[in-house]
Amino acid sequence: MSCLPARAENVTPIKVGVLKFGTVNWVMDTIQANGFDKDEGISLEVVPLASTQATAVGLQGGSLDIVVTDWLWVSRERTSGADFTLVPFSTALGAIMVPPDSPIKTLADLKGKRLGVAGGPLDKSWLLIVAYALRTANIDLRTETTQEFGAPPLLAARAKQGQIDAVLNFWPYAARLEAVGFTQLIGLEDVVRELGAKGEVAMLGYVFNADWAEQNPKAIDGFVRAAEKANELLATSDAEWERLKPVMSANDPSFDGATFEALRRRFREGIPERETTSEEADAKILYQFLRELGGAKLVGKGAELAPGTFWHGSAQ
Repeated sequence: MSCLPARAENVTPIKVGVLKFGTVNWVMDTIQANGFDKDEGISLEVVPLASTQATAVGLQGGSLDIVVTDWLWVSRERTSGADFTLVPFSTALGAIMVPPDSPIKTLADLKGKRLGVAGGPLDKSWLLIVAYALRTANIDLRTETTQEFGAPPLLAARAKQGQIDAVLNFWPYAARLEAVGFTQLIGLEDVVRELGAKGEVAMLGYVFNADWAEQNPKAIDGFVRAAEKANELLATSDAEWERLKPVMSANDPSFDGATFEALRRRFREGIPERETTSEEADAKILYQFLRELGGAKLVGKGAELAPGTFWHGSAQ
């Protein structure tokens, strides 16, 4: 016997703020195209925005119900009295990429080289790489390389043009470089394990106000289930990825078959598979490295990851 669709008056609208060309769009599109939201008695309204700052402002101001950001932001906000919380979105992280035929084979080979770093000096991936290099190779990348901080697409272009020797970039840009022959010097997945994580860590998550979730348990539980259904489909269905191609290639003139394959593979590898308690335990470990290297400018006043940063359900 098939389930009847939820009656219109019982459908809860949820506004999700997303970066215009962010990978979360792929999940939201999959949810909507397959009716996973309607099956759960919710209706997604996807709001495209130009920056992470805009998504944060929308969430803080109440014009958005859910955004995607990292647990460090959530912890810092909670330490300051906010009530945001997070459900893991992706374990896909960045990587240091080097050009084809690069002489750089190890972190030690970066000494004296020009290294592009996506974001700024307080970027989480950068600080974790710094901690890793100090621990495993006894080199301080902050003083032994010349860093060029910048936007991910700009640094990817400069790496292709040979204007920088290597680039630490977010995973979608690293995957695009992989598609044109670049190789991975080291990925953040290896870094976090060396620093004490027990598995692949979801730095990013779906972030929302815990009070809103407590008042709308069916809505948040329905959203989480819909996202899980989308992930399951994306993990197993090549046909679904074919359908997504126009979304993936939007605003990307260099999109081709190799890029598509690299993005699909890396996305699939980043689908979270662990319990939230395991994610939280590893986040607490990584938090201490980020606090030590980034200080209050990065983590705020919290000496440790703020309790409640990870959402454990409305019964917590």
